[in-house]
Amino acid sequence: MAHPGTLVLIMAAAVLAPLLAEGVARRIRVPLVIFEIGLGILLGPDVLGWAGPDQVVSTLSHLGLAMLIFLAGYEIDFPAVRGSPLRRSVAAWLVSLAVGIGLGLLVGGGDRYEAYVVGTALTSTALGTVLPILRDERMLRTPFGTLMSAFGAIGEFGPVVAMALLLSGRRPAQSAALLVVFAAITAGAVWWALRPRTPWFSRLVEKTLHTSGQFAVRFVMLLLAGMLALAEAFGLDILLGAFAAGLLTRLVLRGAPPAHGAEIFGKVEAMGFGFLVPLFYVVTGIEFDLAALLDGGRALLLVPVFLLLFLLVRGGPVYLFAPRGLGRAERVALTLFTSTCLPLVVAITTIGVDQKVIGTDEAAALVGAAMLSVLLLPLPALRLLHGRGRAEPPSLPTTEAEAW
Repeated sequence: MAHPGTLVLIMAAAVLAPLLAEGVARRIRVPLVIFEIGLGILLGPDVLGWAGPDQVVSTLSHLGLAMLIFLAGYEIDFPAVRGSPLRRSVAAWLVSLAVGIGLGLLVGGGDRYEAYVVGTALTSTALGTVLPILRDERMLRTPFGTLMSAFGAIGEFGPVVAMALLLSGRRPAQSAALLVVFAAITAGAVWWALRPRTPWFSRLVEKTLHTSGQFAVRFVMLLLAGMLALAEAFGLDILLGAFAAGLLTRLVLRGAPPAHGAEIFGKVEAMGFGFLVPLFYVVTGIEFDLAALLDGGRALLLVPVFLLLFLLVRGGPVYLFAPRGLGRAERVALTLFTSTCLPLVVAITTIGVDQKVIGTDEAAALVGAAMLSVLLLPLPALRLLHGRGRAEPPSLPTTEAEAW
């Protein structure tokens, strides 16, 4: 039974995490999510034993996961990364998926669904972790930042689609047919989102922007709930619905005045990163099987193996498919950044454990390796980029022939 003050402890951990991150940041950059998961582990049954998930906390945690994927979908601006970067990133990710599933079959002893979970997890990129780092370093709007956005976008979008196809429990052909229907309905919603807003819609958004009505925020939440329900009705993973809702929201808000669109999303983002997303990460830490990881058995040995596989399976194809004109330092930095993962690894392993496809020990090893990736990989990537001089931003080929 969960401690009666579990929710209070979880929110206390969520408040403490940024304080710790700010204190440590003076010495070394550590992503906030590490502190959130770490504090959850500390509160959980394997350490202090003060907190455990109950029905309310578990429901809020699932909402947090949906909000996390929704925000990831919103971050992706596909028009900005179209063309050669998009083609290269898709090709690199498909190679990663094929290699990842093949290695997953070896790790899982030939179990197909376990291979899907492990293989898909190995192909993800923590775009939401990398983009703020590049933004802080004023590299997000550089050609290198655009290239990173392209490879990172597919590193988030691809695993979500793969989960819908491979982890639904149905035959891939049947899942693909349902996915096509879902995509067609989503395309219709995209067509609607791209149409000019009617005057009454814009007036109501502006009128309620600073009142208790909050029409725009409620509309965004309706989009999220509707896409989640649509995905569930088609038997697809709800994370696909959350991702599609994020893409739709970006298009809807693009039609609003820039100041209004930024303010509306700021309110939604505050709801997500201020409450639901940190709650999900703290609960992930509470449910983290630390005992299985530290018992000296297979799980602990798998952590460095998975970390190496993140670099080889995800980073290797990125290195090979990066534009030819990219310098060696930028190519290695791109490889390290795209091998940085955590949010989707947590999501994929959560689904795998819930469906009893993988054990908690393997899930703990994957999440542990993903935590190490966000701790260890971005720093050398930044040093490589800084080593070529801050005054000269990383460059890319300027013509299509050079790019290919």
